[in-house]
Amino acid sequence: MQVTFLHRINDFHPKLFVHRRLKNLASSIGCCVILFLLTGSGAWAGPFTSSRESQEGSQGAEVVNYVSRGRQISAFLVTPQGPGKHPAVIVIHDNQGLSDGIRNVARQLAAAGFVAMAPDLLPRAGNPRNPQQAQTIIADLSPQQSVEDLSAAFAFLQKYPDVDTGKISSIGFGWGGWRTFKLAATLPGLYHAVIFYGSTPVDGLQNVHASVLANYAQYDFFDTGNSIWTEETLKQSGGKFSYFIYPKTFRGFFDPEAPQYDADAARLAWSRTLDFLKS
Repeated sequence: MQVTFLHRINDFHPKLFVHRRLKNLASSIGCCVILFLLTGSGAWAGPFTSSRESQEGSQGAEVVNYVSRGRQISAFLVTPQGPGKHPAVIVIHDNQGLSDGIRNVARQLAAAGFVAMAPDLLPRAGNPRNPQQAQTIIADLSPQQSVEDLSAAFAFLQKYPDVDTGKISSIGFGWGGWRTFKLAATLPGLYHAVIFYGSTPVDGLQNVHASVLANYAQYDFFDTGNSIWTEETLKQSGGKFSYFIYPKTFRGFFDPEAPQYDADAARLAWSRTLDFLKS
């Protein structure tokens, strides 16, 4: 079913937007925050159980390792069918860590023709046994260190034989959205960057050269409220930024395992994301 009511919002200032929402819909915010803290934005899955998997459509999936600042980082890597060079995408997980949901995003990207690489950033800070531990551990992870680990993933893909090195992009969910912005500010060679309900860094946007697409939830007031400021800041330095706000959705609307899941919004956001990454 095609969704026709999703649209961009261009007629509000972020501070006024947040103020009005906080004033008039405080109870909704409370529900949203409680849901997010209890469930996070992705389905939990344990550590890798194998180093090689067989995927539909003859996609090759494996666990690869690369070194970042003297530490070995594991990543879930999926390659698409067909010979030749392919564009690549670094998939940055949310505060739940490298879950089945994130692996499925990588598989979907491979099915669409991308080499998809999802690094596991949590082990540098600890090895959680459940989602609650993951959220606690990830809070202790250095933001700068996680960006460095992602930069090393970019370097890995630059040397990977199946990758078109001029078209390496990134996509981040929630916690990973902020790191997608920071990665774009760190790497001039990043091609595209996609954010799903992630916060905007307060500095460094002037260094972003990648084209950026953001998918926001209407009831994620804290991040969505800054969308216009993000757009204005990026465009002041010549950046390319586009965004969509999905009405009546909460942070986590893309995750089919989350109570916030919205099938129509998720389907449209994914279609827009693939079109953007292929552009």
